[in-house]
Amino acid sequence: MADSFSAERPSPNDAPDLLLDGHRLTLAETVAVARRPRRPRVALAPEAVDQMDVTTKVKRELIAAGLPIYGVTAGFGDSNTRQVSEDKSAALQENLLRFLGCGTGPDAEPDVTRATLVVRANCLARGYSAIRPEVVGLLLDCLNHDILPMIPERGSVGASGDLVPLSYVARMLTGEGEVRHAERIRPAADALADAGLTPIALEAKEGLALVNGTSFMSGFAVLAAHDATELAFVAELCTALASQVLNGNPAHFDDFLFRQKPHEGVLTSARTVRELLSGDEPDAGAPGADETWNGDGYRQLDRPIQDRYSVRCSPHVVGALRDTLEWAERMLEIEVNSSNDNPLFHPDGTVLNGGNFYGGHVGQTMDSLKIAVASVGDLLDRQLELVVDEKFNNGLTPNLIPRFEGDSWDAGLHHGFKGMQLSASSLVAEALRWTTPATSFSRSTEAHNQDKVSMGTIAARDARSVVGLVQEVAAIHLLALCQAADLRGLECLSPATSAAHTEIRKLSPFLDGDRPLHDDIRKVTEAVRSGELRTAVAGTIG
Repeated sequence: MADSFSAERPSPNDAPDLLLDGHRLTLAETVAVARRPRRPRVALAPEAVDQMDVTTKVKRELIAAGLPIYGVTAGFGDSNTRQVSEDKSAALQENLLRFLGCGTGPDAEPDVTRATLVVRANCLARGYSAIRPEVVGLLLDCLNHDILPMIPERGSVGASGDLVPLSYVARMLTGEGEVRHAERIRPAADALADAGLTPIALEAKEGLALVNGTSFMSGFAVLAAHDATELAFVAELCTALASQVLNGNPAHFDDFLFRQKPHEGVLTSARTVRELLSGDEPDAGAPGADETWNGDGYRQLDRPIQDRYSVRCSPHVVGALRDTLEWAERMLEIEVNSSNDNPLFHPDGTVLNGGNFYGGHVGQTMDSLKIAVASVGDLLDRQLELVVDEKFNNGLTPNLIPRFEGDSWDAGLHHGFKGMQLSASSLVAEALRWTTPATSFSRSTEAHNQDKVSMGTIAARDARSVVGLVQEVAAIHLLALCQAADLRGLECLSPATSAAHTEIRKLSPFLDGDRPLHDDIRKVTEAVRSGELRTAVAGTIG
């Protein structure tokens, strides 16, 4: 048992920032716990403790009555026909964590692990999983001390929850396995001891309650959705910049057009582009009347009437992402505030077996999200082609090289953003490759007990990967757009896009000759991911 259950009744001088009751955890709070430099301290709400005590009592009474209860006094999966005596129920939980310790692949990043811990604690805080408050309290103590289990990413089929990954969370609470703590990897028992915490001995059902849920996939999913929201804004910023540096037609984003096909995400995207372009004349870039032409015969316009699709149709592409996010976030908020293990215990004294561990909604939302994000990445890559290609960039230099005089030594030596476009194309191709729906690959497993599974964890991991790739594409495109703005003349920019240019130039100077740009990509990618770029621009558009 933990040495103290600080999460249950925090002292006035050590009050938590966030109380979990299983009903009101927001996605923004989850991201804050996972990533904010000064992370909120988390504890169980008193009403959650009371509810957990009720169902723990129910569980003990049912065990004492000799009832066969799945995962409590009976085996797991297809072994549920094998009942064990009450005195073996704790050992059954120990063996559960042992046989599930078979994850492979890279370990989850710290932000994913933190999100997993807070989501798992919140789901258990609903109180229907028959797990003691002390166990969840220790989990939150570990989170507050930033003691993070090393969780291999691979091994979950997303039905019966994230059994394999979450077993590493449960083992940490018993003092077993390895954790990341104080910027190093060390035995869990040592980290707990240094934090003044004592490992806990799990009772009947408690190991199953910890592992039999969707919290690992939800950790990936919540962070992927958050990052995709940042990407939606950055894509709109790129579109505004592309329109300006290409001498495009801002009338393509007129509200009248989008009101005639009013998908909410598209309306939002178009409005954002208009705000970013604020100050441009509505008909700037459109071909005007030629007083020297009498209207007979034929004339060649010096400017196109319409910009290419990757600029003109951008709100329809980014808007689809925004609408997907609205749906995905609604589903995820339900998921992280659900009892998603099995069995569940009713306060009236009954135990019910079901399938709330099934990760179908997470899988479907993440498969949809990764497709929408990859499509935005493809859009940005097409815009980049227009900007760097002298056949399409309306007078900018080939590959955005600096302007050199003909007799300059540097003339003909430099290739500007040629390599950057190659890199962006590679990243987009990889992102598009990940868009095959993981949920289409259900497998029958575990002796045909888990004969229809969600693959939600794989879908969520894929979405994370696609978002990361497109963040890098956006960074490359932003660097190219700022180079183009310098070449075109900064007077082409609006206050909002000028603020973005200033922010990028803090991270990457004008390319006055060929140089390696990998560090520039990394810095701008982080500005995209962290929201710093959006924050820098937001003040100019209210």
